[in-house]
Amino acid sequence: VNEHFADIIAAEAGPADRIWIHDYQLMLLPAMLRTRLPGRSIGFFLHIPFPSFELFRLLPGKWRREILSGLLGADLVGFHTYEYTQHFLQCALRILDHSHHLGTITLPSHIVKAQTFPLGIDFAKYHDGASSEETAGEAAKIRQSLGQRKIILSVDRLDYTKGILNRLEAFELLLDKHPAYAGNVVLVLTVVPSRVAVEQYGMMKRHIEETVGKINGRFGEIGWTPVVYRYRNLPFGKLTALYSISDVALVTPLRDGMNLVAKEYVAARADGEGVLVLSEMAGAVKELGEAIVVNPNDRRALAEAMHEALSMPPLEQRRRIAVMQGRLKRYTVDRWANDFLTQLDEMSITQARYLAKVLGPNLSELLVQEYRGTKKRLFLLDYDGTLVGFHERPRMAVPTPEVLLVLKSLCDDPRNVVAIVSGRDRDTLWDFFEGLGLTLVAEHGVWLRDPGKEWRMTKKISSAWKPDLLPILQLYTDRLPGALIEEKGAALAWHYRKADPEQAQVLVGELMDHLTSFTANTDLQIMQGNKVMEIRSAGVNKGTAVAGLLQRGTYDFILSIGDDWTDEDVFRMLPPGAHSVKVGVMSTHARYNVRDPEGVLDLLRTLANPGD
Repeated sequence: VNEHFADIIAAEAGPADRIWIHDYQLMLLPAMLRTRLPGRSIGFFLHIPFPSFELFRLLPGKWRREILSGLLGADLVGFHTYEYTQHFLQCALRILDHSHHLGTITLPSHIVKAQTFPLGIDFAKYHDGASSEETAGEAAKIRQSLGQRKIILSVDRLDYTKGILNRLEAFELLLDKHPAYAGNVVLVLTVVPSRVAVEQYGMMKRHIEETVGKINGRFGEIGWTPVVYRYRNLPFGKLTALYSISDVALVTPLRDGMNLVAKEYVAARADGEGVLVLSEMAGAVKELGEAIVVNPNDRRALAEAMHEALSMPPLEQRRRIAVMQGRLKRYTVDRWANDFLTQLDEMSITQARYLAKVLGPNLSELLVQEYRGTKKRLFLLDYDGTLVGFHERPRMAVPTPEVLLVLKSLCDDPRNVVAIVSGRDRDTLWDFFEGLGLTLVAEHGVWLRDPGKEWRMTKKISSAWKPDLLPILQLYTDRLPGALIEEKGAALAWHYRKADPEQAQVLVGELMDHLTSFTANTDLQIMQGNKVMEIRSAGVNKGTAVAGLLQRGTYDFILSIGDDWTDEDVFRMLPPGAHSVKVGVMSTHARYNVRDPEGVLDLLRTLANPGD
């Protein structure tokens, strides 16, 4: 079904169109459209709760990854409440390893913003409608039928999430505990037909009707029916009339994304009175905190909430209604839609700003043309996250045959000097690239090896500090399952790629504070990379190492590629005219971006074979 939607939309959407997708049935659609319509403005809004990670993780692995990836195809993903937004971001982090900054997730292809937009209503429609002649006539008919009894109103679609049976059982308990309500209170229960062909919904309807019959049979008297039950749709006039005269609105779903019935009831109270009993499981509770908030699973608490509502003084009712109406009047459905679309337009501007630097076919062709006309070239290439993707265990991130073949092709050209500038230790780099003719720079510039020569240290650095810091790193490794320590010649690296991401965020901050206080007034430097923290002597970095390489000669073509902030040292000090490329769509000092290591390999392959 999502594929069919994608095909039709892709055929119909114009270049300047915005696409706004709604609700859970189409959760896969944003990513499908992103593939078919790259660069198009795509928004998604979820009208149901997004579950916590503990619930979402129960889905089969393939399903949960596809749902999250589907949503991340949008530029903007909207949710009713802050809680739902955080649940989504937590699942994206724990399942797909996509971290966020203030709700923004940076992906190789684009940037995604997750944000909260509580759905409003047309406040004026309900508020003004409650004072209309039509509504007044309907209200008079209802009041004549029910007399001067207190009215508790329940209006809901037939659905297992609405908790209709729970509120019936609670109403029965109310009549049990407070006999004085006999003959004086009526529950008007309106159930709107839904999914009538589904067997389970038919069974639910029968169960509701049996419970209504039981309550009426047990408590009813001549002239008083405790539960007035109707199974039908209500036109606007009759619904507004019910809202306007009901003393209490019982809106107690077991789970609900927002629930607009609660907002409609408050808006329709033109007289300023009435009491809203609202489930703490409904998204609307975040905005309607002046309601009597109750756990819909607790029948006793629900019965007491009805009793409190029926006993509330008019002055207190007006105070609460006034505050809620003011809030609903300010944030209407129009404001909701405008806020979403405005944010979507802002995301389009953000995407354009970042994607303008992405090295597409046109920019790549210009780079190739310049490359062809040069005679002395320097390549400065990071390794992890640039030539290869990241791995849970660093030793497993080995260069692929394709990477080795492209590097050898570049090195075979006598006009090229190709240097790998990495944070890796020297032994690992030599194991990976022995015999290719590369210049190797290890441990962020501490060690250098030219083709045909031995390793040499660029600056004399002491490692006497290691025994003091190893126990600290070991302590945090024990506290964070999945973390590991990598000992390099002149540095210590603490990796946490395999650890729980949320626990890691907390402990990384603690470890940083611990190390900062321990290394104060020393020449040690603490560096944070992609899921790694490294401690080493200050004064040597990739920038200083590259400066040494640049002093060896004059180059008419320089290309530097890297993926994290340690490579920014290199980008900043490159001479004018040099080409710098950041892996990933993010803010950078580099002139260009590529989306991922596959993009790097494609670029290097094109340069290695410029005539193809």
